[in-house]
Amino acid sequence: MARISEHFRLHRDQPSLDFVDVDIAKDLRVFVDPRALRLLPTDWGHECVALIQDFFSTVMTAIREGNDSFAKRLLQNLREPNETHLGLSIAESRGRALGHESAGDVWEALSQSEAARSGLLEDLEDTVLLVDGISTDIISDITTNIIRQPLIHYTQAACAWYGIPLTQDIDSGPMWDPGNQNWFSEYVDLPIVPSGKLLLVPKVIVRRRLEYDADEYYRHYILEHLRSVELAANSELVQTLRRGRKRVTKKSLTEKYGRGKEVNLRETRKEPSLLTRYRDAKKSMIRPPLDHETFAAEENTPEPDWDSLLSDVVSLPTGQANANHYERAIESLLSALFYPSLSNPQPQRQIHQGRKRIDITYTNVATRGFFQWLGQHFAAPHVFVECKNYTDDPANPELDQLSGRFSSMRGKFGLLVCRTIANKELFAARCRDTAQDDRGCIVFLDDADLGDLVGLRKNGASIQEQYELLKSRMDSLMM
Repeated sequence: MARISEHFRLHRDQPSLDFVDVDIAKDLRVFVDPRALRLLPTDWGHECVALIQDFFSTVMTAIREGNDSFAKRLLQNLREPNETHLGLSIAESRGRALGHESAGDVWEALSQSEAARSGLLEDLEDTVLLVDGISTDIISDITTNIIRQPLIHYTQAACAWYGIPLTQDIDSGPMWDPGNQNWFSEYVDLPIVPSGKLLLVPKVIVRRRLEYDADEYYRHYILEHLRSVELAANSELVQTLRRGRKRVTKKSLTEKYGRGKEVNLRETRKEPSLLTRYRDAKKSMIRPPLDHETFAAEENTPEPDWDSLLSDVVSLPTGQANANHYERAIESLLSALFYPSLSNPQPQRQIHQGRKRIDITYTNVATRGFFQWLGQHFAAPHVFVECKNYTDDPANPELDQLSGRFSSMRGKFGLLVCRTIANKELFAARCRDTAQDDRGCIVFLDDADLGDLVGLRKNGASIQEQYELLKSRMDSLMM
C-alpha cells in the first residue's frame, strides 16, 4: 500500500496537500460531487459545471427527441475512471460503477425513464432521485468523465508545484467537447504509477455521499406531501388521537403507496413543486468539504502533525538564502491550517505580463468562519500571501509590494507572513493606513502568531475561535 505522497516522496501528508492523497492501487470511498463543483467560485469550477450541464442537456434532448442512437453513443463513451482511485472498489481500482456493460445500463435506465422523457430532469443530480439504476458512485464516475479535461489541467499544475514527474504522450481518455457535442481524446502529460496513469482530484470537490439523496427526498418530501393529501381527505389512513389530534403514520403511507424511485417519480410528476422545493432547500444547505479528521479516518492515516508543520517554519534560519524553503514551509502550514476555507495554492503567480509576482495565491472557497465573512464583506475571491524571511521588521515597502498585487477583480486582501515583528503597534498602524487609503486590507502573521493559530487547532478550538486573531486584526484596520 502506497499513497501518491509516499510513491513520489513528496515529504507531505494529506493535510498539506490540495489533492486527495489516494492509495495508488486501491479506491478511496469518497465521491466527486457535482454539487460541490457548483460551490467553487473559480473559473475552473465554472468550466466543470458548464461541461456537466452541456453533456447532460445534450443527452436529455436526444432522448426526448427520440434520437436514441445518438444518446446511446454518448453514454457508452463513458469509461472507467480508474485513474482517480475514488469509488467503491474494494481491491484494486476497477471502476465498478461504469464498466462497458454498466455504461449500457445507464443508457437503459435513462432511455426507459419517464423522468428523462417528461423533462423533469434538469441536472445530473436529479437522476439520483428519480431514475432506478443511477447511484452515487455512477454519478461520481459520470462527473469525472465529463470533467476529465479540467482534471488533467489541475493535475499538471499540481504536479508542477509538488514536484511530481510527468510522462509525455499518455492517452487522455474521452474528454467532452461542448462545441462539437461529442467526445474526443488526445495525448497529454500525466503522472504514471505501476497501476497506470493518475488524475489528481481537489479535496474540496469530494464528499462521502452526494448532496442529493433519493431516500431523503422520499421521506421528507414525498411522504410529507402524501400525509397532507390523506389528512385533507380524512381518509382511512387518518388516526384520531386523544384531544382530537389527527395523524397518518409513515408505515401506513408506505404500505399504500410503496417506496423507491418509482414512487418518487410518480408523485413528482403529479406534484412537480416537490422537486422544486427540494432543489431550493439544497441551494441553502451547503455541506462543507471533508475535514482533516474525516480524511484521516477514511484513509487510515494520521491527523495533521501540527508541531512538525510549525517547526518546519520556525526552525529555518532567517535570510535570503532560505527564502524559497521558507515560502514552501509557509504554504504547507497555511494549506493545512486554513483548509477547507482556502484551496488551490498557486506559487509565484505572475501578474501584469510577468512584471510582478505573488508568492502564494489561494482561492477563497470558505463556507463558514473568517474567510466566509471576509468574502461577504470585502473583495476577496483570492487570498494573497507574501512571505518575508527577514531578521528585521517589515515596513512600508513590503506593504506597498503586497498591496500592489491587489485589484478589484483579483481581490484586495492579503497576508504578510514574516518571522518576527518587534513593534507590532507601528506595523499595525501602517496596515491601517494602507486600508484607509483604499489600497487593500493586509493582515500580518509572524512566528508567534502562527504558533497561536496552531495551538488553537491542536486544542480543538471552534472555527470562530480559530479565526479570532484574523478577525481582530481586520477590525483594527477599520478603526
